[in-house]
Amino acid sequence: MTFSFRRRKASSARKIGLPESSSVVELTIPSHFRCPVSLDLMKDPVTLSTGITYDRESIEKWIESGNETCPVTNQVLETFELIPNHSIRKMIEDWSVDKKSYGIQRIPTPKVVLTSYDISDVSLKINVAVNNGDVDKCKELVRKINAWAKENERNKVIIIENGFGFVLSSSFDALANVSIEKHQGLLEEILSTLIWMFPLGLESQCKLVSPSSLRCMAWFLRSKNLSTKQNAVLAIKDLLSLDQQRAISLLEVDQDVLESLFCLLKEPICPASAKANSLMVMYHIITLPKTSEISTSRFLKMGLVSLLLEILVDSEKSLCQKALGVLDSICSTYEGREEARKNALTVPLIVKKILRVSAAATEFSVSILWKLCENGYGDALVEALEVGGFQKVLVALQMGCGEKTKVMATELLKWMNQNRKKLNCFESSADLRYLKKSY
Repeated sequence: MTFSFRRRKASSARKIGLPESSSVVELTIPSHFRCPVSLDLMKDPVTLSTGITYDRESIEKWIESGNETCPVTNQVLETFELIPNHSIRKMIEDWSVDKKSYGIQRIPTPKVVLTSYDISDVSLKINVAVNNGDVDKCKELVRKINAWAKENERNKVIIIENGFGFVLSSSFDALANVSIEKHQGLLEEILSTLIWMFPLGLESQCKLVSPSSLRCMAWFLRSKNLSTKQNAVLAIKDLLSLDQQRAISLLEVDQDVLESLFCLLKEPICPASAKANSLMVMYHIITLPKTSEISTSRFLKMGLVSLLLEILVDSEKSLCQKALGVLDSICSTYEGREEARKNALTVPLIVKKILRVSAAATEFSVSILWKLCENGYGDALVEALEVGGFQKVLVALQMGCGEKTKVMATELLKWMNQNRKKLNCFESSADLRYLKKSY
C-alpha cells in the first residue's frame, strides 16, 4: 500500500538535494506492518492462535461480529486469546521514528490489556481482604474492577467470564452476615458492580438469595440514597424473575419490604425504570399463591389501587403495561375487586387503555374488566358500556388475542349485549353480526 506524505518544511527537500516541487513524496508502508483486515499501519499488533498478526482493534471487531475463523487462513480459532506481538510493535515504532520527517507519527503505547490472570489476582486479594475485614482494601479493589469495566466492553466480558460475579456475591453475603450497618458503603459498591454483571450464574444467585443478602437488599430499599434503592430493587427483580419462589424468602426475612416497594413506586423523583422494577417485584409477590392473599391485602391498605390508576393516567407505555399487570392480579381477589370498583377512574381508564398500549396491556385490561363485571352484573358493566367498552372489546377480539382473553372478551360482549337495549349505547348492526358469530 502506498501513502503520500508532505514534508513539514520545504527546506527539508533542499537539504537532500530535491527541488521544492518534490516536497510531496510517496512512502510505502512495509506489508508486514499493515493489518491484513484494515490494511492500515498497525497500532497494537496481536497474534491469533493461527500465527497471523492483526491490529487489535480490527481483529476484535471481527470476533465481536460473530466470526470464529482466522480472516487470512480461514481456520477455526481454538481460542480467541490475542497475544501482543512485541517484536512487530518494536519494529513499527523504530520505522515510525525513522520516517518522522515524512509526517509519520510515533504510534502511542497501547493500554494494558486485561487478562484472566489480572482477574484471578484481584479475586484472591478481595477474598483475603474480606476475611481480614479490610474494608478500605476491598473498596479499592472493587473500584479497580469498575475502572477496568468502563474502559471497554471487552474488559467487561473478561471480568464476567472469569467468575468475578461469584467472588462479589460471596463477599456481599459474607459482609452482610457480619453487619449491614458497619459495611454499608462497601456493600453498596459491591451491589452497584454486580448490577452490570446480571444475569448471574446459579452459584452467584444462591449467595444473593441467602437470608443475610436478601435482608441487606431489603434494608437498602429504605435507604435515603435513591441510587442505592434503584440498585436494590433491580437486583431483587432479576432474582425473582429467575425464580419466583424466592419472593417467599424475601418476605420471611423482611416483612416491611412491601411498604418499601410501595414508597419507591410513590416517590415523585424516582426514575421510571426503578418504578417499573418495583412493579415487577410486586407482580411476582402478588401472583405467587403462598404470598398472594396477605400481600394483596397489605398493598390495598396502603392505597395501591389509587396509585396504580395515577400511573395509568400519564405514564409511558412500558410502565402502564406493568401497572395493568399488577392491577389485574389484585382484581383476582374479592377484596381487590371491591377496592377497584370504589374508584371512579377504574373503568374509564381500563377501557381507554385497550388497544392503546400493547397487546399484553390489552389482555390485562380485558381481564380486569371481566373480573370487575362479575357474571354480567353490577355498575362496572354499565359504566363500561357508557364509556365505549363494547366497541373497544369487540375490536380487541377481532384483532386476535390469547385463548383465555378471547373467552373473557366474548363473555364481556355477551353481558354488554344483554344490557344494550336498556342503555341504547350502540346501534351498529355490523358489530352485532360479528358478536353473533362469536357466540
